[in-house]
Amino acid sequence: MADLLSIFNLVAPFFGLILLGFVIGRWKQLPEEGLAWLQFFLIYVALPPLFYRLIADKPLSELANWKFIACTTTATFCAFCLSFALGLKHAHGNMPQAVMQGVAGAYSNIGYMGPPLILAALGPEASAPVVLIFVFDSVLLFSLVPLLMAFAGVEKRSLAATLREVVWRVLTHPFNVATLAGVLASYLKFELPTAIDRMTLWLSQAAAPCALFLLGVTVALRPMKSMPGEVPGLVVIKLLLHPLLVWLLLSAVGGIPANWIYVALIMAALPPALNIFVISTQYRVGVERASACILVGTIVSMITLPGFLWLVKTGRIAADLFH
Repeated sequence: MADLLSIFNLVAPFFGLILLGFVIGRWKQLPEEGLAWLQFFLIYVALPPLFYRLIADKPLSELANWKFIACTTTATFCAFCLSFALGLKHAHGNMPQAVMQGVAGAYSNIGYMGPPLILAALGPEASAPVVLIFVFDSVLLFSLVPLLMAFAGVEKRSLAATLREVVWRVLTHPFNVATLAGVLASYLKFELPTAIDRMTLWLSQAAAPCALFLLGVTVALRPMKSMPGEVPGLVVIKLLLHPLLVWLLLSAVGGIPANWIYVALIMAALPPALNIFVISTQYRVGVERASACILVGTIVSMITLPGFLWLVKTGRIAADLFH
């Protein structure tokens, strides 16, 4: 019972902030355009300092774990392919819609919910695998989506132009820029001046509460009118199959520290990311379906995520499946 209470106290604030945003969003019904500044604050101001601070004090040798990167990214790619196939079936061959469903079944809330939850659950030594998963999963999906959309004819430009755009977006994404700055700071043993260090600390601490509140408000302003047929399957892939794939691949390759495997397992078990809604809005494809995936996935994860955390925290699940 004490273990369950500990897990509840760990996850309740995260889902509580989402619920608070949802309730206030439904109650106040403020214009959706008002969220633009909060989104800008999160992506360009608050979250980059969080990722910089996670990585700047880590030795580079700890970050060069290519087996870990290959396994976690492959698992995410497999989850994307399964979700894409499911979406293609339910969308009757509509490829742009299937791409959105692929993202819904593969992209966890690794930017907003992942870092604070994982660090609270598993400690500061979890920060290196958290950053690696975030960077490489984001690069994978933010590369796949525009390329597939170009192939489907949604992007009105040549494949070469799309490739250039993908590379530029990946290189200039504020999270990736912050991560690169953190790597350089680690290599150079650079320490921020006290005043700037305190500012980045405050900004990093503001990221998670703002992001979770924004998630609740966004879903509240896009109520689900009906349950799309593919959503239950996508939720199963995202919340159950994805973490099990990560666990299987990391166990099969061997040589991965136990705490890194647990980090990857919990990161994969996180609910669908708000970025699904952002991407669908950008392409004007499946916005209501994206909202449904986020809403249902977040609700179901209130059971599945504490379940995985309980298995990890109580030692009831072995880090290595084969030993």
